[in-house]
Amino acid sequence: MNTSSAIVNSTIDKKLPGDLAMWFFILAELTVFAILFIGFAVAEQMNISMFSEGKSQLHTTAGLINTLALITSSFFVALSLKIMQSSQQLGRSKKAGLWLIVAMLFAGIYLGVKAWEYQFLFAQNIDIETNTFFTLYFMITGFHFMHVLLGMVILIFISVQTFKGRYQSGNLSGFESGACYWHMVDMLWIILFPLVYVI
Repeated sequence: MNTSSAIVNSTIDKKLPGDLAMWFFILAELTVFAILFIGFAVAEQMNISMFSEGKSQLHTTAGLINTLALITSSFFVALSLKIMQSSQQLGRSKKAGLWLIVAMLFAGIYLGVKAWEYQFLFAQNIDIETNTFFTLYFMITGFHFMHVLLGMVILIFISVQTFKGRYQSGNLSGFESGACYWHMVDMLWIILFPLVYVI
């Protein structure tokens, strides 16, 4: 009987991190990106030579740097959340806040490299009107770029709240919501990079 109660209690304790509203927002965003990715894949099958030539004009190293930057940023956000979830109280908020700043620095690398990459293409007279490949390229990567900007605003907000000591062990919903959004941004790029740059 005690074992059954423990299992029931364990099940009750398990819940989605963050706010339910954030999860609805994340699912909506994932749906939009899924449509864009499917559209890109279909268009590629209809214009294989154009897409192959277009991908050869992209700066793959820049895309790889951005992949590593976002993965690293996501790691530090996860580390920050783990610190906030720990039982240790002394200096917890300061440590978590500092790791969030490190995460934002890596996100800044992504923004800088991506802006340089756009400039690199513009210098070759390549823009959204060049052909179908670059229309989709700028649409998808630009949409993701805006999500990174929003994610950085969210990270700034939760880092300020963290330094102020607003988050406690039993009330991390806002922190978790921000972390979940950032992990979504990272995950989308991990899909986007091979789809648009490599495959």
